[in-house]
Amino acid sequence: MSPKTKVSLVRHLCVSLWMLTLCCCYAFTQNDYSEALTKSILFFEGQRSGKLPPNQRLAWRGDSALSDGSSYHVDLVGGYYDAGDNVKFGLPMAFTTTLLSWSVIEFGNLMGKEIENARGAVRWSADYLLKASASTPNTLYVQVGDPNMDHRCWERPEDMDTPRNVYKVSTQNPGSDVAAETAAALAAASIVFKESDPSYSAKLLQTSMKVFDFADQYRGSYSDSLGSVVCPFYCSYSGYHDELLWGASWIHRASQNNSYLMYIQSNGHTLGADEDDYSFSWDDKRVGTKVLLSKGFLDDKVEEFQLYKVHSDNYICSLIPGSPGFQAQYTSGGLLYKGSESNLQYVTSTALILLTYAKYLSSNGRVAVSCGTSSVTSENLIALAKKQVDYILGQNPAKMSYMVGFGERYSKHVHHRGSSLPSVHTHPDRVNCNDGFQYLYSGSPNPNILEGAILGGPDNRDGFSDNRNNYQQSEPATYINAPFVGALAFFAATPMAH
Repeated sequence: MSPKTKVSLVRHLCVSLWMLTLCCCYAFTQNDYSEALTKSILFFEGQRSGKLPPNQRLAWRGDSALSDGSSYHVDLVGGYYDAGDNVKFGLPMAFTTTLLSWSVIEFGNLMGKEIENARGAVRWSADYLLKASASTPNTLYVQVGDPNMDHRCWERPEDMDTPRNVYKVSTQNPGSDVAAETAAALAAASIVFKESDPSYSAKLLQTSMKVFDFADQYRGSYSDSLGSVVCPFYCSYSGYHDELLWGASWIHRASQNNSYLMYIQSNGHTLGADEDDYSFSWDDKRVGTKVLLSKGFLDDKVEEFQLYKVHSDNYICSLIPGSPGFQAQYTSGGLLYKGSESNLQYVTSTALILLTYAKYLSSNGRVAVSCGTSSVTSENLIALAKKQVDYILGQNPAKMSYMVGFGERYSKHVHHRGSSLPSVHTHPDRVNCNDGFQYLYSGSPNPNILEGAILGGPDNRDGFSDNRNNYQQSEPATYINAPFVGALAFFAATPMAH
């Protein structure tokens, strides 16, 4: 046997053994996943900014930031606070909207009674993004709140007295990354409401196209235009090319307008189509774009999209130990590990990608991805996604759920202002900027449970410190939850063989 054949055989055995370990045990029932699905959507109510509706279920929250934009003569009330602070950052909010919409588009038919709550969560941010893009042509409002001032205070959103500065991108100060992501979000949301609210859907799509034209025509990164107020918080490290291709792909999917197909064909190579990438996040959309466009090749046999199928396969192989293209890192407990801050954002987005790609492959009879000499099936992708989902929900070395309010043991010291301070309903007196820090540093559990929040998560040794001041591990974020909604919907509706 030649050395090359030996290496190939060893790799094949490694892949096969690893696949076998994925399928060994199932700790959660469909009812467990259903409960987690309900809570994962409920979390978004805890992040709401603006005037809360009568059907608000997380009752410890109150109205907040009701004059956002007024000093600039624009209505920017509403939207979501991105994480544990009180700033409305446009880039992660738009990405959250896109992924929440993608969750509903692919798996909304499996959500049962939760579909209305999921649509409500999409609409809450889509309404805000419409406001942010509606006032003046070629202008997009991308942030409310000075993050440097906000982070010097620890106060409830209901008490905010930090500056609510408004920041925008324009022809003079472009922001193709945030604008194209906003276009993607509006286009994806338009698909969510296509049947249930056609007029709203049409408005979303029409606005999406205008915002995308602005993003494409006036190119530049919002990090360059807005400097210290977006960096280092949500600096666009990957540039804006990935968002332009992502935005065009979503508008094409929503509209089936051939001009966007031509745009993708003409511009794909310069906007990142030829590059393999191995993570998918609020900053870098390349993996998501390739999986999204691979559907065009699998479903519609658009030959120009075959490239995206090839790159999607490369990404899948990068996740499989023993594969020639293996790139990923896993903890000894089996968690995909990308970075020390908010690592679970990569885990939840990967789970959605795996399940979506498995769906695309299965629906077209192409049940396997070739990773060297090994075949990775749709079932293997589902099993890998399930391993990650189950880890988050508590099947991990710490026996801890990283979803707040789910399971017997979960974080009680979440890095989140509103959750950690007494509710405005039980403690109506204002808690001023500096007075709130006693709650940040307190050893007491958070008085308000931020149900459904997925935290930043454990370190590369499966270790987790339930410490409110340890924001890298204990802070939740909307973009961690958004893709998890789709993954949970899949498992809540899919009986798994034991």
